[in-house]
Amino acid sequence: MSAVTAAKRFRTKAPSNSAEWRALKDHYKKMEVVHLRELFAEDPKRGERFSLQAVGLFLDYSKNRITDETLNLLFKLAEASRVRERIEAMFTGQKINVTEKRAVLHIALRAPRGEQIFVDGTDVVPEVHAVLDKMAAFANRIRSGDWKGHTGKRIKNVVNVGIGGSDLGPVMAYEALKFYSERSMQFRFVSNVDGTDFAEAVHDLDPTETLFIISSKTFTTLETMTNAHTAREWLLHGLGGDESSVAKHFVAVSTNSAEVSKFGIDTANMFEFWDWVGGRYSMDSAIGLSTMLAIGPDNFREMLDGFHEMDVHFRTASFEKNLPVLMAVLSIWYNDFFGAQTVAVLPYEQYLKRFPAYLQQLTMESNGKSVTLNGKPVKHDTGPIYWGEPGTNGQHSFYQLIHQGTRLIPCDFIGFGKSLNPLGRHHDLLMANICAQTEALAFGKTAEQVKGEGTPDWLVPHRIFEGNRPSNTIMAEKLTPRVLGKLVALYEHSVFVQGAIWNINSFDQWGVELGKVLAQRIIPELESKDEPALHHDSSTNNVIREYRKLKAN
Repeated sequence: MSAVTAAKRFRTKAPSNSAEWRALKDHYKKMEVVHLRELFAEDPKRGERFSLQAVGLFLDYSKNRITDETLNLLFKLAEASRVRERIEAMFTGQKINVTEKRAVLHIALRAPRGEQIFVDGTDVVPEVHAVLDKMAAFANRIRSGDWKGHTGKRIKNVVNVGIGGSDLGPVMAYEALKFYSERSMQFRFVSNVDGTDFAEAVHDLDPTETLFIISSKTFTTLETMTNAHTAREWLLHGLGGDESSVAKHFVAVSTNSAEVSKFGIDTANMFEFWDWVGGRYSMDSAIGLSTMLAIGPDNFREMLDGFHEMDVHFRTASFEKNLPVLMAVLSIWYNDFFGAQTVAVLPYEQYLKRFPAYLQQLTMESNGKSVTLNGKPVKHDTGPIYWGEPGTNGQHSFYQLIHQGTRLIPCDFIGFGKSLNPLGRHHDLLMANICAQTEALAFGKTAEQVKGEGTPDWLVPHRIFEGNRPSNTIMAEKLTPRVLGKLVALYEHSVFVQGAIWNINSFDQWGVELGKVLAQRIIPELESKDEPALHHDSSTNNVIREYRKLKAN
């Protein structure tokens, strides 16, 4: 199916004009005044009824401002939006990325050997496993010391150079799975074109023991290639200028063999991926080479297995028992009916400290759209802002606003039954805080309760907690590579469902292009020795002149 055909096939009237949407608006008028205290009082078994266990994850969604009727209406909206049909279109390689005329097949990156997924008549699964096998062979050589640098020393330091999806995924995965990493090696990540990022990353490294992974599909990305050439200069300076050393200290994740070879990297050490893999969905492709080097091929494949388990669940489970669908429709409920503008993701696991940052790109680059599949302006809000920090740190930072502020902020709490680093009471205290925070958010504290504690009347208003603040609690036994794969896929598919219901394209990102184009125009104006003729707006012209003045002093 062509991209144009896909757009026409899934073209539906604006969701906000549908009978299902209107029914939800009417239902919201009833629900906006209902408190979670009432819902739990009316149904003592609510906690058990509104929870779900699937593929090794537990989701408690009972502390949401919903009833059975709410869920039924939300599922009807998903059905009217042809979510099931769109899921099948993605899994079968149809070109659902209509503006770029591409299939969307990150699910193929974790498909088992022997499974068949076709794009333009070609089964892509064998290609995926060929790259995985090549990555594994390379990772084993590096980790065992069989691969030597130019001077014969083994590689002890790996620096991943990328940006966006070529950085956020690898960074998050490395931090999340550090417990399983090879501790005799150091892993660093460079993404920002700010020279400080590179300088600090290599500050204490020995070039003779350092390998750079340059991750750029086109091998032309401005930030990545600027950092790559700086890395090349740094290496050559440390190795006496011998150009042949580049081939032993650089590998590429790219599809542009000509540019890779021109850089000095042996194309035998180029790891490919495909145009049906979006950057923010690529951490389980060759973009994850640094992850595999850190945790080893076996753990990497376990992570892929976790992704695949969630893929199968998403594709086959009924909406009522489907983790990504549930989380997606709840997000739409708050975003489009309650007017909630953000979602807080709060992992109570220090290893997941970069998970909220990873989700920021996954969610906001995917669903930060204002036109439908057929190019018409959307008439409802899309793409809530995702943010967060690990618990319990956030409790002493921004939880005040969540508890007593004027904004409604739905929260996802993520916790684990076992710590990877069990130290005395630490983990019980950590998990007690998840339970306490979700309970406090849901039920709050009434004026009567505050007065009952002997609080002076003048102080009572300051100590009231309104409650009725919604949250999900997601739990697993412990953080493993497999569980990380499940968590990432859970949010990937939730993003997909939201985009399908909003009738937008979750898989392009034209919004990042305009700034890049303008930057290319401005760069020579900043670098010119002579005063350039400026033709921007007065503000931009003024800033450029001020920068040139400061630079010259």
